[in-house]
Amino acid sequence: MAKKTDKSYFDSWQEFRDNTRKATPVDLNETATQKANRIKKLEADDEAWFKYYFPNFYTSEPAPFHKKATQRVMDNMEWFEVRSWSRELAKSARTMMEVIKLAMTGKKKNILLISSTYDAAERLLLPYRSTLEANNRLINDYGDQESIGNWEAGEFITKNGVAFRAIGAGQSPRGTRNDAARPDTILIDDIDTDEECRNPDRVKNKMDWIEQALIPTRSISVPLLIIACGNIIAKYCCITEMAKKADIHEIVNIRDEKGRSTWPQKNTEAMIDRALKPISIGSQQKEYFNNPIKIGKVFKKVIWGKCPPLTTCEQILTYADPAPSDKKSANASTKAVGVIGYLAGKYYLYWVRVASMRQLEFVDYLYDSKAYVMNGGIDTNHTWLENNSLQDPHYQQVLKPLIFKVGETKKMRLSVSLDSRDKKDKYTRIEATLEPIWRGGDLIFNEEEKDNPHMQTMEEQFIGVSPNSSQMDGPDMLEGGVWLLQNRATMSTNQYSVGFRQNQKY
Repeated sequence: MAKKTDKSYFDSWQEFRDNTRKATPVDLNETATQKANRIKKLEADDEAWFKYYFPNFYTSEPAPFHKKATQRVMDNMEWFEVRSWSRELAKSARTMMEVIKLAMTGKKKNILLISSTYDAAERLLLPYRSTLEANNRLINDYGDQESIGNWEAGEFITKNGVAFRAIGAGQSPRGTRNDAARPDTILIDDIDTDEECRNPDRVKNKMDWIEQALIPTRSISVPLLIIACGNIIAKYCCITEMAKKADIHEIVNIRDEKGRSTWPQKNTEAMIDRALKPISIGSQQKEYFNNPIKIGKVFKKVIWGKCPPLTTCEQILTYADPAPSDKKSANASTKAVGVIGYLAGKYYLYWVRVASMRQLEFVDYLYDSKAYVMNGGIDTNHTWLENNSLQDPHYQQVLKPLIFKVGETKKMRLSVSLDSRDKKDKYTRIEATLEPIWRGGDLIFNEEEKDNPHMQTMEEQFIGVSPNSSQMDGPDMLEGGVWLLQNRATMSTNQYSVGFRQNQKY
């Protein structure tokens, strides 16, 4: 438990106080009437109130989802909201501004802040305490808040009688009355941990505590506000379980479904790209896109090995999995191209390119795969392109002309066939086709490509295959290629479109 004698805690507390004081100057020449009118005007406008009293937090104009979230909270004193906002979207900061306004205006009196441990809860309560101690504007307009004898790091009561208390998950929340007032606000922040989410029993125990010990501290007749802030770090975690009971569960990722920043006023595209670049796709998806990639759901690991010379393979092909998106961003769909070979009962992934990429880059990789095979001593290589009925318009209108155009530039011919089979659910197909040969040790990834970023992305997607994963385009490509190698010899030739060459007219 952190105390004032803990130097790191004291330093953080003192720095926050000093910064808050400097950021909140007041007009000492303001008359009482001017002051009263200003306060009344600010209290009528949540965003103006936040901007005036929290200039050190309110550094960028809010996004629409911020304003709507605040309106929900301010309009509903009895409310349960779960906020799965990405890192850098200010979920904790905005919650703090909302709660302090409710406390200063007399709408909430007894506030509990809950986190995974007591120390974590106390750290999260630090900005509340320091703000009430050192925010000159709040003190000027609402009076001194620090009270003598009731002002500790993890529990304090303002002079106006608003109580704040930090509680770690599993601790007894009993005895949290503020005089006769039971808790009317419960803030839950970072309640889940990676370690606990690996054990469903620990998650269930924590949820039992929330539902059976924490929430029942309320008064039935007094409105209760619950705000739970946390990302979805596992398929089964406290956040996902609370979301089932909440009035609203709002998921906001760092980028929207079109690959654009959800808070462009603060986070530009260049800033996001820079922040995501050093970390793995698995970490990106977990921390910024509420998409936890669960390792080992189907495949525990990749089997690395030495691939035989291409010229010795019984069969070899390139398989490609396109996507209609022309965006190159972390949240856009990935496309994949791979060279796959078969020899003596084993399947080998020789070469792969899997990433969010533009259509031109995807087509370039089709030709690069051909060059890779030719450099391995194979004169001809057939390229198969996934192309069901829904994908065919994209192929006809975008990919086919682009393949011809790039072929003319490179002065190369590319023989392409279309895999137009009606495919079932992606996860089901991947598991059914690849898991048996992987389990038998017969699915080998080229160890010579182990340091290639594309092969590393392929590895992450492969071991992350699960029913809820949104990043399985690499394994989906591999499934398509392996399925063809297993079934091509027995298929009738009219099942697939005839390949074409650079000099073919259309």
